[in-house]
Amino acid sequence: MNRKKIMMKLTTIMLLLVLSLSLGACLGAKKEKEDSGSKTTKGTDTSNTLVYAGESEDTINPILNNHNELPDIIFSGLMKYDEKGKPIVNLAESFEYDESTYTYTFNLKKDVKWHDGEDFTAKDVVFTYEVLTKDKTLSASITSNYQDITSVTAPDDYTVIIKLSNYNAAMLDYFTMGIIPEHLLKGEDINTASFNQHPVGTGRYKFVKWDTGGGMIILEKNENYYDKVPNIDRVIYKTVSVESTKATMLQSGDADLAWLNANYAESFRGNEKFEKFDFKTADYRGLSMDFETDFWKKNKDSIGVLNNAIYKQDIVDSVLKGNGFVAYSPLQLNAFGGNKAADIYPYDLNVFNKKMAELGWTKNKEGIYERNGEKFHFTIQVREYEEERVDIANIVSNMIKEAGVEMEVVLVTKFDWDAGYNGFLYGGAAQFDPDMSYASFVTDASGNTMHYSNAKVDELLNKGRHTADEDERKSIYHEFEVAYAEQPGIVLVAYLDGNYVGISGLEGLDTSRVLGHHAVGVMWNIEEWKLNK
Repeated sequence: MNRKKIMMKLTTIMLLLVLSLSLGACLGAKKEKEDSGSKTTKGTDTSNTLVYAGESEDTINPILNNHNELPDIIFSGLMKYDEKGKPIVNLAESFEYDESTYTYTFNLKKDVKWHDGEDFTAKDVVFTYEVLTKDKTLSASITSNYQDITSVTAPDDYTVIIKLSNYNAAMLDYFTMGIIPEHLLKGEDINTASFNQHPVGTGRYKFVKWDTGGGMIILEKNENYYDKVPNIDRVIYKTVSVESTKATMLQSGDADLAWLNANYAESFRGNEKFEKFDFKTADYRGLSMDFETDFWKKNKDSIGVLNNAIYKQDIVDSVLKGNGFVAYSPLQLNAFGGNKAADIYPYDLNVFNKKMAELGWTKNKEGIYERNGEKFHFTIQVREYEEERVDIANIVSNMIKEAGVEMEVVLVTKFDWDAGYNGFLYGGAAQFDPDMSYASFVTDASGNTMHYSNAKVDELLNKGRHTADEDERKSIYHEFEVAYAEQPGIVLVAYLDGNYVGISGLEGLDTSRVLGHHAVGVMWNIEEWKLNK
């Protein structure tokens, strides 16, 4: 079947999917509105309340949840990111670095209070980093970011000394993580503490209530914030799962701002009641393979070649409505990445067939490749409410099926890591330092959930982390991109733009920063926002 016929077939499938998903989403939106919409404003003046249609959450602890807006506005770190994504001081008034001993000395602000009125001191910083580096029971994906720390001490209440075993180029970035309070968490199991649903921070907004029945988390501005107090009085974060529900909430007036997939975002363009904020993101999608499953233990040599059978530009044009671009590297949008030499998989079915033959695969009478008596058949799980990911997975499945490979798309309500699926529809980003890839791709690192292992990748990511010269680092990460492309754990498909839609009375969003996974980071300057409704 030629590509034109393939795309006609895929377009028909897409239309059927959109119709069925839209019907389910409308019913879901109606229920969510009945459950929570009326409670948002009951008995409260909402003229200066921002209602944000966010995502489902189960914890608001910065150590456990680093893919969400809320920890960043409730908590503060020693450092924070500026509009260019560079770390600058935050809870720290200043710092010094001793190159000979790899030691940071932070001088802390003295006018900072926790949201419960207790004083913030150096003890809280020591406690936070000891949790990250010494708590062996901690279930967090970010602990590999702090493995170079050897000691954290406080000679007084407003000085913290952090010693490393080696130079770490990304350490200032990792000091942006929110500090947690010792007086509320000492002796607690961080993984299960009630604090995770009742957070107390030092940030711009303080937690008021988590209305699980109403599906919303209520915050109010911190009048005692040590820096600029926000203009907007309250933030109501709606916990929404279904993508279409967010668009429905905007249309009905039940939300003021939402990150939407490209399909829904485009429907608001040109509507004078709304403003579309287009951010660049480092957020990519791909098929992440689970190397603990038997199929990939035997066939990991045949992951990269799948790229040759996927016409990715068609996915960008159809699913993303052109709001993105074809992916070939996990560092493609990073300042240290974008090495074109890593773009080694053009769409070419002749090349695909040739490589498959070289790998020992032959087609059976059904037109499906087999090797050693086993069909090239694998399963990919996708959360059913993420329409954009479902669409990507289904199109990829149809494309590679035409090429002779069976990818079974399994829709799940939440990811099941014990069911034996061969992978999942992955999203990730490295919007700041390129070392953000370390925890995901280094063997046995804390965020390497799919058990990917590549000795060359390990060598290069360790070298990049511990190299000071920026030109040399860029060269290292360019080499990493090629090494990863040659033996990938993820079949990269596309990068997404960050499409936010807000009501016309919302002002101050700054699109100058590159956002992260799920377009996280939009609230980086929320203290400057203004709301008129």
